[in-house]
Amino acid sequence: MGNKQTIFTEEQLDAYQDCSYFTRKEILRLHGRFMELVPHLVSKDSSGYCDITIPSQLIGTMPELKENPFRQRILEVFSEDGQGNMSFSDFVDMFSAFSETAPRELKVYYAFKIYDFNDDSFIGRGDLLQVLQCLTRDEMSHEELLLVIDKVLEEADLDDDSKLSFADFEHMISRAPDFISTFHIRI
Repeated sequence: MGNKQTIFTEEQLDAYQDCSYFTRKEILRLHGRFMELVPHLVSKDSSGYCDITIPSQLIGTMPELKENPFRQRILEVFSEDGQGNMSFSDFVDMFSAFSETAPRELKVYYAFKIYDFNDDSFIGRGDLLQVLQCLTRDEMSHEELLLVIDKVLEEADLDDDSKLSFADFEHMISRAPDFISTFHIRI
C-alpha cells in the first residue's frame, strides 16, 4: 500500500477529462499507448508524470494512423509545433477529436483544418488537389483530378469564389450522412 506509482495527479487527470471526450480509464489507456511508442525516452518528474514530445515518424507508425492517407496532415494539425511532433496533450486532443463521442461540429472543424493544406482558412483548388491525391493515391490523371475539383466546387462553393469557406464545407458535410462514421479512430 502506498507504493503504487501514479502517472498523473488528480488535478492533471481532471484537466485531461475536462478537455477531452474520455473517461479517466481511457486517458490512462491513451497514456499507455503514448508511452509504448517511446519506452526509451521516459523521463518522469517527481510526480511520475512524463513530459516528452514524440516525433511524428513514431506516432505515424501507430496502427490507427499508419494506413491513413492523411496521416502526416493529421499529425501536423494536432501538434502544437505544426510539424507533427506530439506531446501527450496533443495526443489526447487528436484522439479526442476522432473519438466516437466527439460532437459532429468538432469533427467538421478538424476535417476542414486537415483539408486546408496551406492553412489559409479556405479549401482552394490546390488543397482539393492534395486531398484527391491523398485519397486516390495518385491513381488518377491530372486531368481527371481537375475535373473532380471542378465538380466539387460547382456543388459546394456556395458563393462562387472558387474556394470553400468553412460555411461551404460545413454545408457540404451536412449532406454526407456517413461522415461521422468515417471520421473516427478507435483506441
